[in-house]
Amino acid sequence: MAIEDRTHWDTIYLRRAADVYPVPDPLLFQFTPPAPPHATALDLACGVGQNGLWLAEQGYIVNLLDISRTALLRAQDEANERALRTVNFFQVDLDETTLERDSYDLVCVVRFLQRDLMRQIRAAIKPGGRILYETFNTRWLETKPNANRNYALNPGELTGYFGDWRILHNREIGSTSQIIAIKPDRHS
Repeated sequence: MAIEDRTHWDTIYLRRAADVYPVPDPLLFQFTPPAPPHATALDLACGVGQNGLWLAEQGYIVNLLDISRTALLRAQDEANERALRTVNFFQVDLDETTLERDSYDLVCVVRFLQRDLMRQIRAAIKPGGRILYETFNTRWLETKPNANRNYALNPGELTGYFGDWRILHNREIGSTSQIIAIKPDRHS
């Protein structure tokens, strides 16, 4: 793992340790389908896992991936408090991880961008599964001029990654871009 990245994020989550546990992203409430038996979900770069834990409460078997051990421990504590048993926690450096093909019915990515992972994210979703993706776009740089430009989407960029899927929601609101799309069945 990139020790600098892990240390950076552990420090951020240690500073937030006393914060109230965050609520799930509102897009989940509107666009998460009911979980069929044995449905799987991935909360990628999950932070403290509020989105993944909510998905587990909806009946999904959820993998939470993040580089920060501190964040994952907080997510694990919260999962234990809620008696959630269908959640798996993985401390990984996404620069060195391979996502397994056709593994997930739903992949959730919120406030994270690593362009070279887009192909793997697409491949990790089962045919008929969906992506729920929301992250910062270049308008974010207007309020955070010192932010790293590499972590901000260009206008329309997110649509380009999933434009050949059935798009349920596609919006750029202020400094965020959002897309919810369903991967085509192989027979389509």
